[in-house]
Amino acid sequence: MRADRLVSLVLLLRQHGRLSAAALARELEVSTRTVLRDIEALSAAGVPVYAERGRHGGFALLPGFRTELTGLNHDEALALLVAGSRRGAHGFGLGSALASAMLKVVDALPDSYRNTAAGAAERLLIDPETDLLSRRLVDEEVPDAVAAEVLRAVFAGHRLRIRYAALDQAPQWRTVDPIGLVTVRDRGYLLATRSGEDRTYRLSRISAAEELPEPAQRPDRVDLDRAWQERSTRFRAGGDQVTVLVRMDPARREELVGTALTVLAEESDPDGRLRLELTFQDARHAVWALWQLGMGAEALSPQWLRTSLRDRAAALAARYGVPDDLSG
Repeated sequence: MRADRLVSLVLLLRQHGRLSAAALARELEVSTRTVLRDIEALSAAGVPVYAERGRHGGFALLPGFRTELTGLNHDEALALLVAGSRRGAHGFGLGSALASAMLKVVDALPDSYRNTAAGAAERLLIDPETDLLSRRLVDEEVPDAVAAEVLRAVFAGHRLRIRYAALDQAPQWRTVDPIGLVTVRDRGYLLATRSGEDRTYRLSRISAAEELPEPAQRPDRVDLDRAWQERSTRFRAGGDQVTVLVRMDPARREELVGTALTVLAEESDPDGRLRLELTFQDARHAVWALWQLGMGAEALSPQWLRTSLRDRAAALAARYGVPDDLSG
């Protein structure tokens, strides 16, 4: 809403002293033209914002100006509850609400604490976009309109109509009874029931959502942690799971275990290498996981897995083989 954006603009100027139109546009996630219109609206409303020209110019407030805030709104309070995970807030469509809430919190601090808090914040970095190996962490995109409808239905206890694309299937409309939302490793999930059966939907696969007026058929109280654990157990026990036996370099253990569903057995060979029995969701999952380790692991069984990995390696060797006209 524009009113919230205007408040955020004033708080940004109070916190930073002076900001250019481009910097304000980045912070507010709007265009520079929108910032300029907002500045005009603030001036017309009597807020003492003025422009400073020059290379280091920008917009600023007259010294000593303070705003009277009405407190946190509903979405901002929710954002603070998930503020322990920046990506969690964005996954539920609360990223902008979190940013606005934190501005209000900083503005509410006494002057003697504000600089100290700002300095402490510079010493903390949570969930950067890349890890130590420069691998980019990709967030799953959830359209704002979808996130807003899902949140409204979950909190209001109303039924929800979603257009959902299951893996390798065309999108279809479904009517569900929402129970709660869960975020795991930067992925958001909607826990719901459909025709009385438990269902779990990945938020990034919902392309459209509509809150319905009728009440959802669900219990008054829910233990989301327990519900998630039960669904995870059923997921791991279902599908076309495969069990494989692997001999591998101990230094690569965490890479493989981190992708497997379960570790059934583990022992050390006399030469120090590990022998693990693991389960994977399906054959494709097992082939992918072992292929990532290259020479760091060897699939001992089943034979179809060894054959699949051998055929992949042979195809790759053939592609990069030396052409006959260059062999001399």
